[in-house]
Amino acid sequence: MTVHAFPDIESSVGFASTATERERNVSDAARAYRGLTGVLPEAANIEGDANFDRHVLASILALASSEGGSLAAQAGLTEAELGDLFSHCFAAQGIESSCASAGSSVDADEIEIVRELLLENRSSEGDCGRWLAGMIARRAMEPNHLWEDLGLRDRSELTRLIARHFAPLARRNDKNMRWKRFIYRMMCENDGFVMCSTPVCTNCADYELCYGAEVGMSRVASAAQPSPTPAGQTV
Repeated sequence: MTVHAFPDIESSVGFASTATERERNVSDAARAYRGLTGVLPEAANIEGDANFDRHVLASILALASSEGGSLAAQAGLTEAELGDLFSHCFAAQGIESSCASAGSSVDADEIEIVRELLLENRSSEGDCGRWLAGMIARRAMEPNHLWEDLGLRDRSELTRLIARHFAPLARRNDKNMRWKRFIYRMMCENDGFVMCSTPVCTNCADYELCYGAEVGMSRVASAAQPSPTPAGQTV
């Protein structure tokens, strides 16, 4: 009789070691995303509007949970809205903040102005667009590219999100300006101000700030991974 005890033991140790190493490489945000959806962000299914919306909401919540402070405040929702979101979209009752810090300090008035702009341009029915208006407004206060601070995998996901839920803004951004810059430009125009120093974008010294490639890394990826957006291209 052939005994396979040692090979089996060695194999199982190897599997355990590999699994431990994989788990060590999973970020707090990715772990929270998996808690909400059952998969890591890289494996997300975004086919169809419902799957895509769920991915976006999970990405924002997962990243917000990794930053400390109140999850609702970091995500741009009231506690009641957050509870409704969980009950409608996720089997999990909630996720806990993985950081003990108090969260970042933000301007509530500025958040409300951005939120109102988004709500005025909302194109989808139901609660999701309303939730996203508040979530995008809050996350726009963070310092990185907007798609990064929403926890998305690349800028194309943000473009799809805005086209789906805030279609008038998507149509107006026909020159493909960076989304955060574009939103603030719309805010200025609504208040009668001109943000741009020249009437022709290509003649402006800040052209790259508005239209340059948004190369970065997903803040919710299980490990640091570059954005698949090619250098020199905005999407």
